[in-house]
Amino acid sequence: MIYFNLLLQIFLAVFLLRSLVQIYLNGLNISFLRQHGTRVPEIFQDIVDPERLKRISAYTVDSENFNMVATLVNQGLFLAILLSGFLPWLVRTISLWKYGQIVSGLIFFAVLSIFANLFRIPFSLYETFVIEERYGFNVMKFKMWISDLLKGIVIVAILGGLLLSLLLSLVIYGGDAWWVWAWMLVGGFELLLLWLFPVVILPLFYKFDPIENKGLEKHIRALMEKVGLRAKGIFKMDASKRSKHTNAFFVGIGRTKRIVLFDTLLASHTEEEILAVLAHEAGHWKKRHVLRMLVLLEILSFVSFYAVTKFLNWPLLYQTFGFQESPVYVGLFLIGTFISLLGYYAQPLESAVSRKFEREADDFALVLIKSAEPMCSALKRLAADNLANLSPHPLYSWFYYSHPPLVERIERLTPSNKG
Repeated sequence: MIYFNLLLQIFLAVFLLRSLVQIYLNGLNISFLRQHGTRVPEIFQDIVDPERLKRISAYTVDSENFNMVATLVNQGLFLAILLSGFLPWLVRTISLWKYGQIVSGLIFFAVLSIFANLFRIPFSLYETFVIEERYGFNVMKFKMWISDLLKGIVIVAILGGLLLSLLLSLVIYGGDAWWVWAWMLVGGFELLLLWLFPVVILPLFYKFDPIENKGLEKHIRALMEKVGLRAKGIFKMDASKRSKHTNAFFVGIGRTKRIVLFDTLLASHTEEEILAVLAHEAGHWKKRHVLRMLVLLEILSFVSFYAVTKFLNWPLLYQTFGFQESPVYVGLFLIGTFISLLGYYAQPLESAVSRKFEREADDFALVLIKSAEPMCSALKRLAADNLANLSPHPLYSWFYYSHPPLVERIERLTPSNKG
């Protein structure tokens, strides 16, 4: 039986406030776009015509409204499951099988994962085969979509199951300092994933080949040598089998570090633009942004694990949500729910740090390639090709954007606006 006490009232207030903030910001952004997104910004007039601008606005409205509906429905379903008494029933049912807490915990989270995946399927299908197809991005066939879904489920089941088993073992058998060992375990697991991702996980979904343009490869290597970056390889990824979106990124750590270029990017951008994009990515590496962000996340993780120790054995936490017993896996789930909910309100801080890093990487690229034109041209083309919103509301971008708004970013790079 759910108890409508002060703890539940606080949870519901914070939960509903999050939904209201999301609705408000989304509505504000769409309204601002309709009011100010009817004229091509001056700095984009050489690449975005009025017809392209209409497609940008329509794509932004359709995708953001859809994502808002999907988010709210997902939150509503989660709240319904949490308050319906289903979870205490599930725990009682699992306990009848008399498994230990580790196996019971794996079953508990597996059931929740199955529900979540089944729920996401129709939304993912609509996003891929309706919205992305409507605007000419999707080229994926249904068979490939199913294959990607099944691969993703298997990977999450194996890696998630392994991590959860070890985590529950530490909680149960690790003594008073279990949370320190658990924090180290999760941090080590994250580093392992960063190492494995480019050589084990990504190749399950994409094909990686050396880039065919040897002249471009030579220039990329020369550019990277300027900053002391030695990547394992420079690869072309067959992104065009799934989408027409364009991108490039660095991935991996240590010996698995590699440079990846979407084949769509190679087909649509000049050599100078590609080098400018990679110079920006090299700026992230040179400025140690990934390491700095990892350190920040590990500090937050340390604090979170300490908080878990303070509330894991709090009877009121379990009683509030209808649990008669207090298995540790339920405690981890409930505390994780609170932490995730509160984490939403830290989004502006995370976004601000990320935008600072992006500006630093832009400045580094500008010094490295000694010209703003290729970077500005690349950003314009990326925006036009990906139908990026050119007129986000300032509050919306402040709250959510990991990169500075495009117009602001390009104006900042333009020589007439420097200094």
